[in-house]
Amino acid sequence: METRVACLSIIVENSDSVTELNEILHESGKYIIGRMGIPYKEKGVNIISIAMDAPQDVINSMSGRIGRLDGVTSKVAYSNVITKA
Repeated sequence: METRVACLSIIVENSDSVTELNEILHESGKYIIGRMGIPYKEKGVNIISIAMDAPQDVINSMSGRIGRLDGVTSKVAYSNVITKA
């Protein structure tokens, strides 16, 4: 199995989805290298950046699940760093 280094960017516009979002992140915690969250109170959004090293299907699945949450947008940027696990 190969893993890739990626950055998952998340914009949260609906704070009611935060509990579900945190559950998804917790489930994939072993793949998360680091997390940074910035509340942008003036605009009523939260900006979250997740650094990951995981199999590509895990990253895609996680991003898709997060993007289906109400009021949440998710996009992934992949590096070319691929490691055999």
